[in-house]
Amino acid sequence: MKELKEIRISDLRPFEGHPYKVIDNEEMDALAESIREHGIMTPLIVRRIGDNKYEIVSGHRRAHAAELAGLETVPAIEMDMTKDEAAVALVDSNLHREHLLPSEKAFAYKLRLEALSRQGKRTDLASVQVVPKSDGNRTTAVIGEQTGESYKTVQRYIRLTHLIPALLDMVDDQRIAFSVGVELSFLDSDLQAALMTAIDLNDCTPSYAQACRMHKAVNDGTISEEMIDKIMAEEKPNQKEKISIYADELRGYIPNGTPSEMKAFIRKACEHYSDYLKRKREEVR
Repeated sequence: MKELKEIRISDLRPFEGHPYKVIDNEEMDALAESIREHGIMTPLIVRRIGDNKYEIVSGHRRAHAAELAGLETVPAIEMDMTKDEAAVALVDSNLHREHLLPSEKAFAYKLRLEALSRQGKRTDLASVQVVPKSDGNRTTAVIGEQTGESYKTVQRYIRLTHLIPALLDMVDDQRIAFSVGVELSFLDSDLQAALMTAIDLNDCTPSYAQACRMHKAVNDGTISEEMIDKIMAEEKPNQKEKISIYADELRGYIPNGTPSEMKAFIRKACEHYSDYLKRKREEVR
């Protein structure tokens, strides 16, 4: 059933588990201004979830822009679909958008995978890629066909959903490479939190080789916060820049002395601060 109607914005709800970010930025401001002048040209797609309550399937950005533009209602097409059918439609309608963040693709792929798995739909492949015979592999291959990606690439994106928000943000901001993020996703949340502390303390990010070592240590059962601290304290070829600080900038913080004595004091201060951060982590647990 398809029915075009005007729906109050206050009666709309975002799709539960919606993987795409709705951000207030210049692009959103421009969309709001366009809607203010010309209205919404493409209706939203929604499904009913209660008396006069609707869940957005397609059009989250348009709905938000319409609210910014001061509209009270938006044109929408009500579709009769299940939660899983809506999840598949939501992902399919956005996968070909430009500039999707890694986190958006990761959670979109995961949402579609879970929906298809629950639906138990056929996973026949039209492509020629060779896929190991398992339901998970074949379902991710079906998802990848839409974007021209292999089932392994889809699975690697889904691995990113295991990252804590702080690390996932670093992948989105390209401060950590996609491949590095995949390897780090095998650390549990506590170890990832310890890694974030080590990143801040050493002012550097893990290389791919270091991330692989951490992943291997997880598999071997030898991973620990101390190992992560040691790995992150290593000097990497691409991160050998020296940090220069004028003595005047440190006056009042460290005692007077020779450059060697001042350097030793700074190292000792860093050690104490590292111990302080470890104690704070333990207090949180």
